[in-house]
Amino acid sequence: MSKDFRFGVGLRAVRSLREWTESVRRCEDLGYDVLNVPDHLGAIAPFPALAAAAAVTNRIRLGTFVLNACFYKPALLARDAADLAILSDGRLDLGLGAGYVAEEFTAAELPFPPAGARVDYLEHVADHLRRELPELPLLIAGNGPRVLTVAARHAQLIGLTGSDEAPGLAGRIGWVREAAGERFDDLVLNLAITAVPTDSSGLANLSLTRRFSPGRTDEQLLAMPSVLSGSPAEMADNLRGYRDRYGLTYFTVQGEHAAAFAPVIEILR
Repeated sequence: MSKDFRFGVGLRAVRSLREWTESVRRCEDLGYDVLNVPDHLGAIAPFPALAAAAAVTNRIRLGTFVLNACFYKPALLARDAADLAILSDGRLDLGLGAGYVAEEFTAAELPFPPAGARVDYLEHVADHLRRELPELPLLIAGNGPRVLTVAARHAQLIGLTGSDEAPGLAGRIGWVREAAGERFDDLVLNLAITAVPTDSSGLANLSLTRRFSPGRTDEQLLAMPSVLSGSPAEMADNLRGYRDRYGLTYFTVQGEHAAAFAPVIEILR
């Protein structure tokens, strides 16, 4: 049986309480299921932002997409997450990743461990959260086999990030399937969408995607799974294809794409 679609939207900045309140309420009114915030120095602070969002919304879930696990001690993170879950009336989805921006570790006066050590610490944090907060939905996002193996073992929500380079989307889902075993059918697979049309042309706005893949041509960017083009109906058909082919049912768009993508949500409800 096909799972229902779920749609998230990511917001990165706050300039005033009024603007933040209007933004999160607008996302809820547009039909999004999850409001996500990132965890980067220079972006919004996740926990106060989501606590403020909880106070002015009623339905939309609240997520971190994703916390840099290496920035947190497990017990302190569990405390903050538990209280935010209470203050949001159980609407928190806690998202974790291994961290990848060396400059942010330096700015935070933290060592930047090798990739393997960061993934080991991610699993340490995830294991603690699973023991201490077993009812809290956990999302783990990443691109490599080790992170996705940790995700498959510990999380209910799996974030598939990165490019379409080998082994591609199907290969990454294969890693998750193998590591998850019998629990695979209960997992929710997420894909972060980085580009959608923002006008009536049907052409995806590639500005954000190009920042993460600067060496690729427009044709290569348009072929990436995270890029959607065409009319709302055509994009909806594309997402149905992702569900049928890969089992993807949870899609996250960027805040600047929220209004342009909303008609797709209406079609797929």
